[in-house]
Amino acid sequence: MSTSDSTTFSISRSPTQAYSHDLPELLIGFAAILVVLWLPTREQLIFGPIALLAPLGIVLSRRPSLRDLGLGVRGLLSSLWILPAAVAFSFASVVVAKEIGTFHALYSPDFSHVYGYVLWTIYQQFLLQDYFMPRLSRLLASDYAILAGAILFAVAHLPNLSLVVATLLWGAVSCLLFRRYHNLWMLGLAQGILGLCFAMCVPDAMHHHMRVGLGYFHYHPGGHYAGYRGTTLR
Repeated sequence: MSTSDSTTFSISRSPTQAYSHDLPELLIGFAAILVVLWLPTREQLIFGPIALLAPLGIVLSRRPSLRDLGLGVRGLLSSLWILPAAVAFSFASVVVAKEIGTFHALYSPDFSHVYGYVLWTIYQQFLLQDYFMPRLSRLLASDYAILAGAILFAVAHLPNLSLVVATLLWGAVSCLLFRRYHNLWMLGLAQGILGLCFAMCVPDAMHHHMRVGLGYFHYHPGGHYAGYRGTTLR
């Protein structure tokens, strides 16, 4: 899969037009997400949906097809191996975590929270692959675009350093896989499985119940927190 294939719904613009639109959309979109992550709870509840859904509106305003977005059947069968690979990696991680004594139950193991988390990881992949990566790919060479996308993905998880490292690696891998298969479903589901594994295998004291932004500093062992926390299982 070439980079140009993954941006089918937006290549009609000239390079000058692409640059004039892409850079502001890239910077404003990412800045809005960062600001929301560092807002107090009340302000997060007001501005969070706007910052997270605005990119969806921008992408859909250009009327891409499901195939363009990676939400169709294209690449689905050829990318099916990603899911069992994520399961196998998670199983091995759980075995190791039990051996070294870091394995623990999920903070909120009920179905609604797990299901909600997986939906969130699918949407994270939409943001990364359908909003940020097409713009980065038009502004930078292919390999640099993937590196930049992974860095943006990781920076959004500050100040949670354990998540920063994990998302930097997964951000790069997921971008490479999307360029190869152009399908979001397996990537989103795999990220959900890997995230659940991370939450159980890494001590809560390190990832603070998977909180990012301001919520990271509101962590109290055994406590509850009602604010928006990005990748948090709650």
